Amino acid sequence: MTIRIALIGLGKIAHDQHLPAIAADPNFTLVATASADGAVLGGVPGFDSLEALLASGIAVDAVAVCTPPQVRHRVAATALRHGLHVLLEKPPAASLTEAAALAALADDAKVTVFATWHSRCAAGVAEARAWLAERKITRGTITWREDVRVWHPGQQWIWQPGGLGVFDPGINALSIVTEILPGTLLLRDAELEVPSNRHAPIAARLTLETGCGAPIAADFDFRQTGPQSWDIEIETDAGTLRLARGGAELTLPDGTRPGEDREYPALYAQFARLIATGASDLDTAPFRLVADAFLRGRHLPTDPFEE
Repeated sequence: MTIRIALIGLGKIAHDQHLPAIAADPNFTLVATASADGAVLGGVPGFDSLEALLASGIAVDAVAVCTPPQVRHRVAATALRHGLHVLLEKPPAASLTEAAALAALADDAKVTVFATWHSRCAAGVAEARAWLAERKITRGTITWREDVRVWHPGQQWIWQPGGLGVFDPGINALSIVTEILPGTLLLRDAELEVPSNRHAPIAARLTLETGCGAPIAADFDFRQTGPQSWDIEIETDAGTLRLARGGAELTLPDGTRPGEDREYPALYAQFARLIATGASDLDTAPFRLVADAFLRGRHLPTDPFEE
């Protein structure tokens, strides 16, 4: 049976990724949208809130929550209490406590909640994980540097408390390394550069450590101009593994394997499978590392940021 889905939040990520993925997946039919800014889609009923959508009587089975993280818990909790399955854009909430509360609500309501980490579905990630499982890891580096003006134009929520700042893209890198590296990653040290006129960091440097003691250094920066960098390099006893272009391109000692961008289609296929089997997936491993960085990191003031 086709899953009747509503899209909550019609911002950039909804238009760039969620709408095309829903349209291409025969498991889903888009039946409505809701967006607090009044945005609508032609030919689809639109509302300014999930509550208004629910009151309309339109039949809905599931929602994809693409709002800023600061309001994600409220929206998702409302949907779960109404017996709807919920797909959450990353991060799943504004805090670990909110994420845990959503998992409990989904369990009580016997519906699916799915915390999506789209970068884990990048073409090179699964093979990278399998290759590393048989090697001794000695060290790693993460370089995730992009131009915030290009990728987050006018998105003021990203600079507000709970918006994560540079960790909004940086958490994508953390979602990959927590997927491909065995064991639990620990945060040992962090520096967060925070503009004097903002509440969230514009850059961050993390010192991580694998369960076997291998150091992993991460460099996140929103001030990159020119070529953008979304790269991970893991050194092992059998040579070096490299993931480039956000995980889409894998290079092993025997050569490079370019891949196709199928991240969001893969997420929706997984959402359909979870619903069909009555399961949930609310992994918070990448989010925990971000929370640890805010908790343990040194907050360094830096120049004001203006768009």
